[in-house]
Amino acid sequence: MFGLIGSIIIGCLAGFIAGKIMRGGGFGFWMNLLLGIVGGVVGGWTLSLLNISWGGTIGSLGTAVVGAVLLLWIASLFRKS
Repeated sequence: MFGLIGSIIIGCLAGFIAGKIMRGGGFGFWMNLLLGIVGGVVGGWTLSLLNISWGGTIGSLGTAVVGAVLLLWIASLFRKS
């Protein structure tokens, strides 16, 4: 377990990576970082529904990136409409 600071750092890194993956789908640096932090929770929930579990720091980062990309994709649907 990382603790609160480690989770925030992983979430910020995930938001940055997700912003790069979703070219044109990002919302700016700060919003992408915030979505990365929330994406860690969403990614953990989504992957648990699929019975997928990654361990360690890289697994936490991967989970947060999946969640952040999912959130950016959903948010981009609302932004276009």
